[in-house]
Amino acid sequence: MEYLFNNRESVYLQVVMYFKQQIANNLLEAGQEIPSRRVLAAQFNINPKTVQKAYKELEQQGLITTEKNSPSKITTDINFINGIRYELIMELVNELIDSIKIINVPLDDLLETVKQNYEEKQY
Repeated sequence: MEYLFNNRESVYLQVVMYFKQQIANNLLEAGQEIPSRRVLAAQFNINPKTVQKAYKELEQQGLITTEKNSPSKITTDINFINGIRYELIMELVNELIDSIKIINVPLDDLLETVKQNYEEKQY
């Protein structure tokens, strides 16, 4: 598995974001087992302690659950899972708004530009 990490953010936070993106894209489902800390560290070529820190954060956020002697799993709370996609969308929308307000673009122009470009870039 190849995943490119950037140098602007802590790697463990990027691992957390990776899982959120996988869930938002329906590549990970409720109750699905996730790789062990050692396996993920090897797949991403990162330190197992970094993965441990990411998994701890994922557990604190309620995104994964870990029971004794069992693999970690994605939460089965569907409302929480649905909220992940909304959370990611809102983060990006807020970044866009903060950036675009600097140059004072009218809302109608922004919406039309986003709609047009979004439709052109369908993958």
